[in-house]
Amino acid sequence: MKTLKVNFLTRLFKRKEDDMIHLKSEQEIKDMKASCQLAASVLDFIEPHVKEGVSTLNLDKLCHDYIIKHDAIPAPLNYKGFPKSICTSVNDVVCHGIPSESDILKDGDIINIDITTIFKGYHGDTSRTFFVGEPSESAKKLVERTKEAMERGINAVKIGGRIGDIGAAIQSYAESFGYGVVKDFVGHGIGKNFHEQPQIPHYGKAGSGARFKPGMVFTIEPMINEGDWRTDILDDDWTAITIDKSLSAQFEHTIAIHENGEVEVLTVNPNKSN
Repeated sequence: MKTLKVNFLTRLFKRKEDDMIHLKSEQEIKDMKASCQLAASVLDFIEPHVKEGVSTLNLDKLCHDYIIKHDAIPAPLNYKGFPKSICTSVNDVVCHGIPSESDILKDGDIINIDITTIFKGYHGDTSRTFFVGEPSESAKKLVERTKEAMERGINAVKIGGRIGDIGAAIQSYAESFGYGVVKDFVGHGIGKNFHEQPQIPHYGKAGSGARFKPGMVFTIEPMINEGDWRTDILDDDWTAITIDKSLSAQFEHTIAIHENGEVEVLTVNPNKSN
């Protein structure tokens, strides 16, 4: 959540030449995993409520109450002025959509729900794009391929590789279908802080950027547009939409690189049977 357009990134990440990536210990990763698993469980909880006739404000309330009930904090609420506990991005909204009583889900919509929890001091960040009713074939393909793009980005993370490998894997796959890979927003390091270094672009050149190291924890969260990759920000200073009103989908996981080089997806609900 809140990986804003390039002209806001300096303020958001407070970038300096000597910015350092905070490498986490195995204990820190273990502590983070509890928050990440909780965030994943929120998405599993809310999925049956994502249906025609439901307002995005109602989804926000349900998620808020679930998070509080589990002794956690919804990180987006009041973060840099964001007014709600989750982000709900419908159809042509790329990210950071604000839940609203007037935003009623319709059959055929797609909606990304972005959850970030704070549990015992650590953040867990994840999102999924859901179908409302029966999607069009093109919408279904966009969502399925966006999830696959995220998974390819995750699979590109290996000790000895570089951050650019993630974006290259995502971009080559998504653009093979004529989709636009959003460049205005990035994944990010995460821990006790909502946003840390490194930034994780979802496009780029393999072999570029910082090397992967044990202790890195960051999100991979590609936003893929059915049309033009460019975005615009609405007057609320948060909601990002596609510049051509085309559909946009997103998936997000928080991942960690362990001391032994293992890459683990932290945002998985251990209580969900697959």
